[in-house]
Amino acid sequence: MTPEEEVVAAAAARADALARGDADALRARLHPLFAWTSHRGDVFDRGTYVRRNTGGDVRWHGQALEDVHVVVVGGTAVLRCTAVDRVDADGPQVFRMPMTQTWVRSGEGWLCLAGHAGPRM
Repeated sequence: MTPEEEVVAAAAARADALARGDADALRARLHPLFAWTSHRGDVFDRGTYVRRNTGGDVRWHGQALEDVHVVVVGGTAVLRCTAVDRVDADGPQVFRMPMTQTWVRSGEGWLCLAGHAGPRM
């Protein structure tokens, strides 16, 4: 696999962990210094992000990544795409929005260091 393909695979594994509500698998894909900015502008660290997305009011059913572009420079990668999120938050909803993720290569493979989604389309 090319480094770009490895990043796409890691991003797909992260999305799968969200859909399954698997806190351990999700945490394993996130760097310890991970930060996420939501489409509402809320910022979460790794622990808060995992709790909110695997045990909070939002139930994930899937996340598809469309029109994926990855640039790798050394041990850092930036993934840009359109995310299509299927969630249950006050009823079933589909969110479609641009998303950017920064990934870093580690001994455990590619870990997501930071991400941002939004605005909703």
